Amino acid sequence: MKTRITELLGIRHPIMQGGMHHVGYAELASAVSNAGGLGIITGLTQKTPELLAKEIARCREMTDQPFGVNLTFLPAFTAPPYPEYIRAIIEGGIKVVETAGRNPQAYMPALKAAGIKVIHKCTSVRHALKAEEIGCDAVSVDGFECGGHPGEDDVPNFILLPRAAEELKIPFLASGGMADGRSLVAALAMGADGINMGTRFIATQEAPVHEKVKQAIVAASELDTTLIMRSIRNTERVLMNEGVKRVQAIEREKGAALSINDIMEHVAGVYPKVMNDGDLDAGAWSCGMVAGLIHDVPTCQDLIDRIMAQADQLIRQRLGGMLA
Repeated sequence: MKTRITELLGIRHPIMQGGMHHVGYAELASAVSNAGGLGIITGLTQKTPELLAKEIARCREMTDQPFGVNLTFLPAFTAPPYPEYIRAIIEGGIKVVETAGRNPQAYMPALKAAGIKVIHKCTSVRHALKAEEIGCDAVSVDGFECGGHPGEDDVPNFILLPRAAEELKIPFLASGGMADGRSLVAALAMGADGINMGTRFIATQEAPVHEKVKQAIVAASELDTTLIMRSIRNTERVLMNEGVKRVQAIEREKGAALSINDIMEHVAGVYPKVMNDGDLDAGAWSCGMVAGLIHDVPTCQDLIDRIMAQADQLIRQRLGGMLA
């Protein structure tokens, strides 16, 4: 399948693996890339730029296909040494960077000078248009269904994707609720040029996370996620668990007086405990509503192959057969 995204990124299939904290290691990124998609190493999971350089080198040994790095821009008071991380990315020969969080404008000159394609994650059309204005090559448009931070507008992809298609000139990926060939065909029909999957790729054999995490996603339905931190405008979609219930109890108790410090122990630093140790109730961890469509733990190759086969069948047979 050829789309503007496959052409831009030099990949066989219009499928990208999103950056995920303590998930996006070389094992997963290389497996996705070897299967024809675009794998992504999560930059800030590596605690130093030197460790990121080593992870990039390790991934390079596992695939000869394109892969990228996610770089999330945090508020200034917690900012890591971004110029050093960018230097590691450039020196590692990376040609695609997925940016997220705050506006990446300050770092665009360095990235563009190195010939890097920048894909910025956005949760609204206005943010996507700003990304286009500052020179991003593509955007990943995250609907309200997505795991992690869906923004504060609560617009689902059935509305958000066509709106993005109406406004944007650059290619864009559909993110949030993406799991299979049906997702891909629907996203393409609404104007996207491919899909970005996060939660679906956690439940794969190569994802370097505890088996309990994968089985929790398989067992979950579309009703098993919830939203936290709404009152402080840092909304996050997470899988319901005992840690999340503790957060919700504090939110109810504090009401409008809630601050991030009140819940910090339940939302910060929990990913190693969850992803590495399998302590599912350690705190809040991101999961999309798409969990309801995830029923197994395939290899990345099998997953991508069947997505493309299902998409082909839908386009050529089901939809094609409807034409008079």
